Amino acid sequence: MRILHTSDWHLGRTLHGENLHVYQQEFQEFLLAQVRETGAQALVVAGDIYDRSVPPVEAVELLHTSLAALAEETTVILTPGNHDSAVRLGFGSKLMRPGIHILADVEGIEHPVSVADEHGEVLFFGLPFLDPDIARYSLAPEGGVPLARSHESVMANAMNRVRTKLETLGHPRSVVLAHTFVAGGDGSDSERDLSVGGVASVPGSVFEGVDYVALGHLHGCQNMSGLVPGGRPVAWYSGSPLAFSFSERHHTKAIVLVDMDESGAVDVERIPTPVGRKLVELEGSLASILAQKEEYGQEWIHAIVREESRPAHLQQTLRSAFEHLLFTEFRSTRDVSNTEAPLVTREAPPAEVVSEFFDYLTGAEPNATQREIIEHVLADARARANLTESHSRRKAS
Repeated sequence: MRILHTSDWHLGRTLHGENLHVYQQEFQEFLLAQVRETGAQALVVAGDIYDRSVPPVEAVELLHTSLAALAEETTVILTPGNHDSAVRLGFGSKLMRPGIHILADVEGIEHPVSVADEHGEVLFFGLPFLDPDIARYSLAPEGGVPLARSHESVMANAMNRVRTKLETLGHPRSVVLAHTFVAGGDGSDSERDLSVGGVASVPGSVFEGVDYVALGHLHGCQNMSGLVPGGRPVAWYSGSPLAFSFSERHHTKAIVLVDMDESGAVDVERIPTPVGRKLVELEGSLASILAQKEEYGQEWIHAIVREESRPAHLQQTLRSAFEHLLFTEFRSTRDVSNTEAPLVTREAPPAEVVSEFFDYLTGAEPNATQREIIEHVLADARARANLTESHSRRKAS
């Protein structure tokens, strides 16, 4: 059986305020083309389809259009992640058209979707993001003691249910979709922390007993199979199809093509996804950064400017060279022994406090024009404060 594995679409997400909708739309078109080209019999999406539990309208419309087209070509199986709302994503799942399966029911984890090929059936189990504060009760034995408050506890219980089901069915070939943080995986800045009760991850050993684990949550495409004892299952994070932070700028974004034979053994191939713009971090003097305009002028830029003092009109200067500048940092190169912010006392004149803060922030004392602006703003603030106090006294009298 041929399976395509993807996750972490985060439809509706922005990147430092930049709307990613057009790039997410391009990915959906790419995904549909890959389903057709590979002849995949199943497409699995391991959580975080939306970026938040109440997504914007354009994200909902994009998912509706994409799923309708994908379901014409293959069987689509989805499970919610920690960014999705399992209730909202799963609403109406029983009313969905044939070919679309949303596995959002925590209590129904042991009820898989069956997809057949020439060698028989493959069972797909969906383990949505299991919030320990909820799942420790919903997965506990009826009338029994709640499970321990950790991801490992609830995930291990869910996988025990999957293994029991497989045993009763004679151990058919199996795939598990799981949205979780497997210990040893490489994370990035854009993933939401899963820490609950001090435990944020699960060991790879919880997934023993199945053939392939389609993981979601971590945004880098990576092979986790070596963390599962015994060599099975094969376990991969497909990663996100787009970068959502500059910490992902070196990722090769991909979807995962899984070929499963009649015994359940799998071969895995990464298929790189299209990148509309690269994420580029430029660091150095302002002049050295501007000199790279021709090479990186159309990319998404994080500029780290290193000068002795903050250049005037820094943001405007960078924006004129880099149309898609997303983030600017200034780091002074002055050799200062004290990097702490100045101490503010009640006796310190306000203008002096503001000037010291300006110096701390920009690496240079305010010039005459800037001092004049500071004095003007402070005078205006004092006048407003006096006026407010006068009104308060009149009301009191």
